[in-house]
Amino acid sequence: MKLPVIRQIQRTCSREQIETAIHVLENTSEAVSLKPEEVDVIGELISNMCGALEVHQLIADGMPEKDAANQFMKKVLGSIDK
Repeated sequence: MKLPVIRQIQRTCSREQIETAIHVLENTSEAVSLKPEEVDVIGELISNMCGALEVHQLIADGMPEKDAANQFMKKVLGSIDK
């Protein structure tokens, strides 16, 4: 996950647009002709979009954008340490 990518997606796309893109990428990832590297890239894009959705929700709940992004990344890093 890359915070600059998550921020860009969150700032420029609506929740509905992100959900649609995730749906398209999930379906695309099931194509049998894809190479493992391509599936990895799609997975990275999906994870960044899911992160953007979480940041969207934190902001909708009243958290400032900067704090929402930082809290999300702390959550991600905390889950990696475990």
